[in-house]
Amino acid sequence: MQLFLNATSPFARVARVAALEKGLADQLELVWSDPWNQDPALLAAHPQLRIPVLVTPEGQAISESLLIAQYLDHIGSGPALVPADQAAAVLARTSVAYGLMESAFSVVIARKYDGAAVADASVTGQRRLVAIARVLAQLESAPPAQQAPLTLDVLCTAVAVDYVRFRLPQLLPAAHYPQLNGWLQQALQHPHLHATRFDA
Repeated sequence: MQLFLNATSPFARVARVAALEKGLADQLELVWSDPWNQDPALLAAHPQLRIPVLVTPEGQAISESLLIAQYLDHIGSGPALVPADQAAAVLARTSVAYGLMESAFSVVIARKYDGAAVADASVTGQRRLVAIARVLAQLESAPPAQQAPLTLDVLCTAVAVDYVRFRLPQLLPAAHYPQLNGWLQQALQHPHLHATRFDA
């Protein structure tokens, strides 16, 4: 299998950690890509030119990290990323974490291309920042339980919060989010999250 990714995409990190959790590291070829520079290999694999993309042994190209995680959960070994008896709760928590990831990523990209002042002042920019603050406040009051092996909600929460710490640290001050920052530091000790950290 090939996984198209880059080192700073939270979505690619979710897919990579999912593959590691499911015991598929030895079947995975990492293809480092830059979708912002019209990477021809990535474009040949999938028309959206977004990462991550997983190319299966049969040549099927799957985009979107949660779809990739679902596929890997199905073919890999070991405990399920979404245990059947907890599916609704795990997916509900995953949806909150994934929304945080999407909002934070969109803020970063908007600031990169429009400048922070313009991006943050826009209606969509304001909505994203408010959404990020709401989710961080919710996670501060009730951080996820630490789990090993990881379930998809814990994986996505750790990646999303770590991405905020990495790219938007001013939104995650330790004084305002002591429990969440403490939780993140503990979560990042998990071997697969540690091995894929953004600032490695």
